Amino acid sequence: MDASTSIETHHEPHGHDAAHEHHELGWWRKYIFSTDHKVIGIQYGLCGLVFLFFGFCLMMMMRWQLAYPGQAMPVIGKWLPHIFGAGTMPDGKMTPDFYNSLGAMHGTIMIFAGVVPLAFAAFGNFVVPLQIGAPDMTFPKVNAASFWAFAVGGVIMMISFFVPGGAAKSGWTSYTPLAAFSDTGPGHNPVFNGQTLWLIGFIFLISSSLLGAINFITTIIQLRAKGLTWMRLPFFVWAQFVTAFLLLLAFPPLEAAIVMQLMDRVAHTSFFLPAGLVVNGAPVSISGGGSPLLWQHLFWFLGHPEVYVLILPAFGIVAEILANNSRKPLWGYKSLVFSVLVIGFLSFIVWAHHMWLTGMGSAVSAFFQTTTLLISIPSVIILSAFFISLWGGSIRFTVPMLFATAFLPMFGIGGLTGIPLAFNSADLYLHDTYYIIAHFHYIVAPGTIFGLFAGIYYWFPKATGRKMNDFWGKVHFWPTLICMNVIFLPMFLQGMAGMHRRWYDGGQGWTVANEHTIWGLTGFQWNQPISWAAWIMGLAQIPFIINFFWSIWRGKKVNDNPWEATTLEWTAPSPPPHGNFVHIPVAYRGPYEYSLPGSERDYTMQNEPVEPAERTRRKPPAEPVLV
Repeated sequence: MDASTSIETHHEPHGHDAAHEHHELGWWRKYIFSTDHKVIGIQYGLCGLVFLFFGFCLMMMMRWQLAYPGQAMPVIGKWLPHIFGAGTMPDGKMTPDFYNSLGAMHGTIMIFAGVVPLAFAAFGNFVVPLQIGAPDMTFPKVNAASFWAFAVGGVIMMISFFVPGGAAKSGWTSYTPLAAFSDTGPGHNPVFNGQTLWLIGFIFLISSSLLGAINFITTIIQLRAKGLTWMRLPFFVWAQFVTAFLLLLAFPPLEAAIVMQLMDRVAHTSFFLPAGLVVNGAPVSISGGGSPLLWQHLFWFLGHPEVYVLILPAFGIVAEILANNSRKPLWGYKSLVFSVLVIGFLSFIVWAHHMWLTGMGSAVSAFFQTTTLLISIPSVIILSAFFISLWGGSIRFTVPMLFATAFLPMFGIGGLTGIPLAFNSADLYLHDTYYIIAHFHYIVAPGTIFGLFAGIYYWFPKATGRKMNDFWGKVHFWPTLICMNVIFLPMFLQGMAGMHRRWYDGGQGWTVANEHTIWGLTGFQWNQPISWAAWIMGLAQIPFIINFFWSIWRGKKVNDNPWEATTLEWTAPSPPPHGNFVHIPVAYRGPYEYSLPGSERDYTMQNEPVEPAERTRRKPPAEPVLV
């Protein structure tokens, strides 16, 4: 089949005859219960953004307690007890239990209901089939089931805020035996309590990711366009491909562990409960024999690959935007591909560096220290290739490019500050301090989330046919970048001063947080400027929200390829119809053919045939000159 082959899609607008009219889908079937990958991607994206905003609001409430412990929250404090229950914010003052709930749910919602659905499911669903020239995902109904499993899990997580006792309080890691006994006893329903609902909601979220992972792997293997060989795939597709394998292999052990913890709570088993437990001064009547460390192993076997589930899609997004806005091919494409494959493999054998404090032997510690250091090598290769790709480029600082370039140093800071944590000797001191929060958030907040913002601005025209406003995009970017660093950079200093990440009072009563002055402020006093930066950053998201929804209907209309990009998704109409392409695409070249010598334009799309003039023959070696 050649490039001129034209397939008229059965959905062609204004072209239905009477025989086809009864196939027109209703509004609910078209936009709510859809099996179209683009609609599902948008559903994931909107829901993920809502959960991100809600999780961010939980953090902003926590920051008030950390900055002004024991003081009534202004303006909204008096209303919160009517929303979350009288025992959460009496007289507008936060209780320790409510603070613990906010901490546990902030981490859970931001990662599993926010970033993963947005980075993997939303961008993957919308972009991957378009980039590989596919009409849809391989299993459209499984795709829809994946989204609705996610939606049910998210709703259950939200319901947990309103049951007696409030939401889960055992941290986003749900460590046993605390998690096994939290929200139990008189006054708590055995099922409708925060910790049990957390486990049930998590089962749905995991099932959603597993269904999506199977679909992505199958689609990328089976539905690539003719000519789109493995080494012609856009780097974003490679990133999503490896991410899907991480989810498929790492989530089942955690899902099994969650079912076992659920049984410990409601069926009185003891998978994770050792013998001899004493709770509230009384021995617990259980068979015993379980292991709390088993839960940690099963959780972190997912927990560390999960870090790369967050970051690899962001790598892919940034790669597309860097190549497009530097107007030159990505440097070291094959090294990037092999690096993500190595990351995918190594991410499964580093999990125990989260467990140095459990006292593992020196041989096991040495193994996990070594693998943790090794996994930094492909990450450095990817980051270096991105920086080199900018060298000598004709850089356009569009709004997507601003977020993409800011991603590079932010992720670099997050990665470099993780190296001390690879050594158990350093981790013994830094473990569970604010240093951990700073390290992790530099990877996920100004790291991954900057990549996600870049992707939203970049592919918004493809999804809507309109472009988001550049001015308000920059108003969104600069305060966000500045506040991100004001929030998290001082946390490294707080952590090295010994401030614990779970202190409800912000560290005000602890000598270690008050005896050291860092840049004129004690560790505890730093909570105030950090909190103010967090609240200002919250305000900085308002321009994005307004810009996003205003641009859907009022944004500037653009053509099918407004960024003058090269990959196959830009050959489809904007927005793409059902079936995606008017003509079945054929790939003749690699994904980043920018600024080819002798070309009239500075971009050559993948579906453009290779011209004879491009096939330059290798010159014969020159005759040696005898001197």
